[in-house]
Amino acid sequence: MSNAPTGRYRWTVCALLFFATTINYMDRQVIGLLEPTLKHDFGWNDTTFGAINGIFQFFYAAGLLFFGAIIDRVGTKVGYAISIIGWSLSAMGHALAKATTGFTIARSALGLSEAGNFPSAIKAVAEWFPKKERALATGIFNSGANIGAVVAPIMVPLILAAYGWQMAFIATGALGLIWLFFWWFMYEIPSRKRKLSKAEYDHIHSDDTESDPAVGGARVPWRRLLGVRQTWAFVFGKFLTDPVWWFYLFWLNGYFHDVFHQDTKKITWPLVVIYSCTTVGSIGGGYLSGYLIRKGWPVYKARKTVMFIFAVCVVPVVFAGYLSNMWMITALISLAAAAHQAWSANIFTTASDMFPKRAVSSITGIGGMAGSIGGIIFQPSVGMLLDYFTKHGNKTLGYTIIFLICGSAYLLAWVVMHLFAPKQTRVQLD
Repeated sequence: MSNAPTGRYRWTVCALLFFATTINYMDRQVIGLLEPTLKHDFGWNDTTFGAINGIFQFFYAAGLLFFGAIIDRVGTKVGYAISIIGWSLSAMGHALAKATTGFTIARSALGLSEAGNFPSAIKAVAEWFPKKERALATGIFNSGANIGAVVAPIMVPLILAAYGWQMAFIATGALGLIWLFFWWFMYEIPSRKRKLSKAEYDHIHSDDTESDPAVGGARVPWRRLLGVRQTWAFVFGKFLTDPVWWFYLFWLNGYFHDVFHQDTKKITWPLVVIYSCTTVGSIGGGYLSGYLIRKGWPVYKARKTVMFIFAVCVVPVVFAGYLSNMWMITALISLAAAAHQAWSANIFTTASDMFPKRAVSSITGIGGMAGSIGGIIFQPSVGMLLDYFTKHGNKTLGYTIIFLICGSAYLLAWVVMHLFAPKQTRVQLD
């Protein structure tokens, strides 16, 4: 007799999260794909470009704290809607910029509003999936980041060549408003979802003793969350590894332009290959830990084992700066970026493993803020480093140093997370 659950609506929810994340990453990645054009039109150097990215991440960090708290208070449906309205209008607002100040204001607003995506999505996964399926669901929706990163390098250069950089921001920004219609009419928490079968409802809560409140429930104060070691495990894991992903998003197009003279008005195929590989990493990374859990492994052991494997898979990218063949370098970056997304699918899931549902968005927001603080430090540092080596006639050496940092970050993060939460013991907040 089959034990398969009746009903699949939770995967429809996962599909909604996937498309939102796809749009989210398209909106934020446009600046990286337009980097040479924007530098020319606004007169920026690498330091200025890095500073603008750092400002974006400052507001993204602030937004994560805001949305992490507000989503736990008002619920996923309303919180996500507020976020996507804000980031869609902000993305389109870039097209109005006539100078660096106006562009930076639009970028700041985008960072503030885009921050609602992951706290909302992680909380939705906690509401709709049992623990044994959460890493896979997270990996699937998180692969939207990769699909967005694949589609954008194809779409943006074509729009740039035909209509100019302003239309690239308008076209990608408008997609979010279309998604909002489907979200508002299709999403609800399981206890409120009409026609959800009892079998699927029971499956969703099969390994969870928590209730399914109508909204997020009583807000957990940040001081309470910051007082437990599990929070700091998540914080340092994000702080050390998120900036690497931001480097890939914002600087890789410039890297291939600078080192291999790729034309920004044509499709940058190395980027398409890299982000296609990350889709496999995101889904595969989520599947692997879930597979081990279904085989009887303790949740913490499954998560930590696969995270260690993916941390090791990142290491070979340190050799990228020593090679001269573009496709060999692309292969190393593809492996590292895919491993990052596999890592990401699992580190996000540790938040719902260690904390009750009513605190998940707040913890995700705190961890995401930590990742953004890392980006606030790393992004301007990348720009200054590249400008320094450009002045000394060897910009490629600057990229070599950056790849060394990227390749070592994950093993360090894994060790720190192990020290703070060896068995990822579940936090009791009552």
